[in-house]
Amino acid sequence: MTAVCRVCNDPLELTMDPEESGDESQTVPDDLELGCGCHYHWQCLLDQASEVATSLKCPACGTYLPVNQSGASSTNSFSPAGPILTRYTNEGGVQEDLDILPVLTEEAFLAAHPEARPARAMHTMASEGDVTGIVSLLADVDTDEDVDSTAPQLLRWTDRLNGGRSALHVAIEANQEEVFWLLLWLGSGVKTDFFPQPVIQSASDLGLPRREVPLDEDIRFIADESGRVPAQIMAEMGAPWSRYVEGELFN
Repeated sequence: MTAVCRVCNDPLELTMDPEESGDESQTVPDDLELGCGCHYHWQCLLDQASEVATSLKCPACGTYLPVNQSGASSTNSFSPAGPILTRYTNEGGVQEDLDILPVLTEEAFLAAHPEARPARAMHTMASEGDVTGIVSLLADVDTDEDVDSTAPQLLRWTDRLNGGRSALHVAIEANQEEVFWLLLWLGSGVKTDFFPQPVIQSASDLGLPRREVPLDEDIRFIADESGRVPAQIMAEMGAPWSRYVEGELFN
């Protein structure tokens, strides 16, 4: 008997967008098999993320899903949960032993805190060096009625799923210097004279005016869960970041 999704009971496949496939009838596999043997569409299981991330059980059969390092099912729910290993088959092939616990945890967090979605998106852009995307996102939040956060709040937002890091922490650790300067331009009290001329020119081209940032809102002084402010991370990483710490940029 062919397996079907335990949520929607439909075949474990997706119909491709005609614009992508060139063929309205083309389908691709979408089969996420849990360790218990139950099958789901990827999105169907993500829609159950809050339940699974809390119970750590299959929503269909109730099997406890995390495994210990030997690969056996972990039955001690009082110890830190092990990975939830799955077998995922999609258009790209088969991924064995794919740990979906981090994805479920993130999705459950965002379901409980929908206001965090744009902030998480900005952190992803910061890690990837997507300056244009960050500028566009910050411009949109001021006009989007569905987003409760303001641009200054997004700049100061810290990620509980990533050690309480701010976007500035993320940019530094990902060695994204262009994003680093953009965030300081928008969310710090650094004097304009301290910015490199290319940064000032780029900000002018993008139409990004400076604003007055109170000391208690300055992103330079946001600490992560370990108590580290961005300057400490820069000092730990060494060149080229350490030269900024030694100057007046963080004083």
